[in-house]
Amino acid sequence: MKHTYVKSEGAYDVVSGFEKKKILAAARRLKKTRKLPTSVALEERTIRELKAIAEWRGMPYQVLMRMFILDGLHKSQPANAH
Repeated sequence: MKHTYVKSEGAYDVVSGFEKKKILAAARRLKKTRKLPTSVALEERTIRELKAIAEWRGMPYQVLMRMFILDGLHKSQPANAH
């Protein structure tokens, strides 16, 4: 019997569904809204990983962090709160 591993599946070769143009347009649009500065203490390794992912996606790492935070916030809300 032949074994198949997830990493050998072609579907996993597809790049993330984020579109650089849409992200940058949203970042420009949201830049006009007022944001409050905050501070979050993160490990150096976490910052390096965030910067690497952000560079791969072609965006500032602070924007990526904001996207992750907002995504997590929306996912943690009850379904009827949207």
